[in-house]
Amino acid sequence: MYHTVTSRFARVIGLAMGVSVLAVAAAQAKEITVWCWDPNFNVAIMKEAGERYQKTHPDVTLNIVDFAKLDVEQKLQTALSSGVTDALPDIVLIEDYGAQKYLQSFPGTFAALSDVVDYSGFAPYKVQLMTMDGKVYGMPFDSGVTGMYYRKDYLEQAGFKPEDMQGITWDRYIEIGKQVEAKTGKKMMGLDPNDAGLIRIMMQSGGQWYFDAEGKPNIVGNAALKAALETEGKLLAAGITKPATGWADWVGTFTSGDVASVITGVWITGTVKAQADQSNKWGVAPIPSLGVEGATNASNLGGSSWYVLESSAEKAEAIDMLNEVYAKDIDFYQKILQDRGAVGSLLAARGGAAYEAPDAFFGGEKVWQNFSDWLAKVPAVNYGVFTNEADAAVTAQLPALTKGTPVDEVLKAINDEVAAQIQ
Repeated sequence: MYHTVTSRFARVIGLAMGVSVLAVAAAQAKEITVWCWDPNFNVAIMKEAGERYQKTHPDVTLNIVDFAKLDVEQKLQTALSSGVTDALPDIVLIEDYGAQKYLQSFPGTFAALSDVVDYSGFAPYKVQLMTMDGKVYGMPFDSGVTGMYYRKDYLEQAGFKPEDMQGITWDRYIEIGKQVEAKTGKKMMGLDPNDAGLIRIMMQSGGQWYFDAEGKPNIVGNAALKAALETEGKLLAAGITKPATGWADWVGTFTSGDVASVITGVWITGTVKAQADQSNKWGVAPIPSLGVEGATNASNLGGSSWYVLESSAEKAEAIDMLNEVYAKDIDFYQKILQDRGAVGSLLAARGGAAYEAPDAFFGGEKVWQNFSDWLAKVPAVNYGVFTNEADAAVTAQLPALTKGTPVDEVLKAINDEVAAQIQ
């Protein structure tokens, strides 16, 4: 009887202790909620990051919520404007062009990471765009470092070798384009006259943006913007561009083989390589440079970074996860490059095997190594608070540029519209 009572008592105590242990474990478990977009890119990459972090932090899980990019921006804007932060995630993905707008419009919303993250290891232009009042608030993620993809077969037919495409100017690019069309019947590039992406590429390569270092509008006296507009005008006047309407139509200009080159961000590589019948017909070179002082053959288009909400209940874990994976894990960057075509902005990752591997599709060129080298040369600019508004003003004036309106008039119209937008 004694043993029976004792054993029952022991079982009761054991169950109670077991429940207690489970309760403690549950209380210690941490779930980090992340908002981002694109299931095949950002979502998949953050899932990989979470799995890596869990190997050493099994008590931490990631809840990755996949929204459309516009939905992420609208939900974030609505919550921050209302001051109700309860429904916000712990980590949110923000496009680089909008970073300063959020940081300046909602001070105190995002956690400063300067005391934790070693930013000296990242591409400088990425760090600058997330810096405010001497503090850095984001975790640099993917780069939109740009390049010139070109059809080696078309260029060869026109009498040009790969070395002829290295370090050229836009004027030289136009000359080559005329000869390519004369010899092959192919236009040099697809161009959507209602998209300002090429203008942004050229302007940043010249070391300037719609705003100056202090964030003030920099339109009329902007030498790089003027040169970019003049260059697009020259491209149109030369007749070497194939008109495109919208994203799908623009992509079709090169997947169909109708044009000889594509100048855009590295994220287009997967789309180029998806055309198996074009294997070994493509090469990659730096973008052309503008004819302005200090112009480079390197630029950026797009890219995003991760931000931790100051109000997050799991702020410490969120910051630690980003720091351990995105700021230190070189192998992580090799994997997302191989699996997703993501060129990260951690410069140390450039020495990995994945970056140095020759790519058979591009005839054995070390394409990723090239892009990572150009990444370090992208001029740092201040994207300011109103990049999207300025971009809309430029887009609205591109038809006038197409019709041959003098560039100075176009610049004044852009300046007037930007001034009206930001009042």
